[in-house]
Amino acid sequence: MAKQIVFAITILITLGVFTFTILRLISYFKFTKANFPIRDFGKRFKIMFEVAIGQTKIFRRPVIGFFHALVFWGFCVIIFGSIEMIIDGLFGVDKSLKVLGTLHNIIMASGDIFALLVAVSILVFLVRRLFMHISRFEGIEMKKISHQDANIALSMILLLMLSLMGMNAAYVQLKLTAGETIYGVYPVGMMLAPIFSGLSATGLHLTYEICWWSHILLIFIFANILPYSKHFHVFMSVPNTFLTRLEPLGKLTNMDDITREVKMMLDPNATFEAPAADAPISRFGVKDVEDVSWKNYFDSLTCTECGRCTSVCPANTTGKLLSPRKIFMDLRARMKEKGPGMVKVGRDFNDNKSYLRDYVSEEELWACTTCNACAQECPVNINHPTLIVDMRRYLVMEENSAPSGLKTMFSNIENNGAPWQFSPEDRLLWAENLEIKVS
Repeated sequence: MAKQIVFAITILITLGVFTFTILRLISYFKFTKANFPIRDFGKRFKIMFEVAIGQTKIFRRPVIGFFHALVFWGFCVIIFGSIEMIIDGLFGVDKSLKVLGTLHNIIMASGDIFALLVAVSILVFLVRRLFMHISRFEGIEMKKISHQDANIALSMILLLMLSLMGMNAAYVQLKLTAGETIYGVYPVGMMLAPIFSGLSATGLHLTYEICWWSHILLIFIFANILPYSKHFHVFMSVPNTFLTRLEPLGKLTNMDDITREVKMMLDPNATFEAPAADAPISRFGVKDVEDVSWKNYFDSLTCTECGRCTSVCPANTTGKLLSPRKIFMDLRARMKEKGPGMVKVGRDFNDNKSYLRDYVSEEELWACTTCNACAQECPVNINHPTLIVDMRRYLVMEENSAPSGLKTMFSNIENNGAPWQFSPEDRLLWAENLEIKVS
């Protein structure tokens, strides 16, 4: 009974802290702007199963992609065993899902095997991070705390898997020693059980309890660390792929306010839905976090900081400042900085800083070629160019700030109706005196 009470209190604390964190993040979303309507559910589910569940983009790097897929699939399988542990802890029973019979055997065997596979994969990841100095793990945005964050999370996952394997092995040896029925199938546990063969029944039971509590407490701690870590993508990647922008990657969306003005110029007699009278004056483009869409912020919380986007960026590859990964890491950091103030004061809160310039420089933005290589490569379907273009729109439309070459082009379009510095009447001069055969 004491174990149940302690476990129940632990769960309540875990859920309380997690709920507080999620509600805080949700409160930030209300300061973002609306985005695309969510429809075409069939297509969205297809993308989610291919990209998130099937890990198709991860497999573009086959070897390391395979190890990452093992970790993801392992978590998907092991979560059923964790559910059983929670039921056991709350109701003081043992192997509560044994009523599922063969299905329970499959779940336990899969979780036992994946625990080993995930542990091996995590060791590979740690070796790569600590000793191999992979170039895409570096960059001006990858500060010391970013590397520590990754190493701590990977170490916790490794401990989770070791405690699970230890728990299964101790359980198997305990039942064999007592001559009792083993509920579930544990291939790895069977191999490791002889390690504990020298322990008495009391020692085996104590070992099992230590591993059991270690595993479940690590799960609870890990769940509450995730929202403050890049590994929040454990929760966010699946919904983010479901919310993928369905338009072709190269398509740039029009701004509603501009579209309405152009239509009114073309047809002054037409009627269009006007914004509400009390609606705040909208800003053209993005200057700060209150100007981004909810999907942009969702993307920033989903970013895995893997660097695949930056590694394929032609601007970054040629030595320019732009790093697509940094754009979304900066958005997440800026919202963390300004969000609490907006929650207290409202959208008008001003800390004399902004996302644009204080975090992202103009040089970074204008280096982007909008080739969409970053969006194509991102394993969780983040669309980087949409945010970059929106910040450019602010610079051009609100501050008249752009590289000199672009300003010349804008002036030519305004005066000549074309990007070139020639009068429209002179456009066909090149064709004078040409002999054109008419068949």
